[in-house]
Amino acid sequence: MSRPMVLVFLLLMLVVTSQFEWKQQIVDELDTSPSISQNQQQTSKRKEIVKEKIILSQEKNIQKLNELVRTLREQLQQCLGNNDTINGFVTVT
Repeated sequence: MSRPMVLVFLLLMLVVTSQFEWKQQIVDELDTSPSISQNQQQTSKRKEIVKEKIILSQEKNIQKLNELVRTLREQLQQCLGNNDTINGFVTVT
């Protein structure tokens, strides 16, 4: 009878120690969870900052393009005006 008692005792010890280890793992996971969440937040903030920088850069490029279009329109108007005066001058002669 001593042998079954020892086996039961060992089995109980095994169950108790495994329960303790599982609880410790759960606590460790909970401890690391906030740091993972913080890392994700920092990563998302960095992504947002990069997106904002890209948007600002694109807005600057759009402003430059609008300025170039305006300048080209002015030049076209000048060319059309010069062409009209040349055509008018040629027809008068």
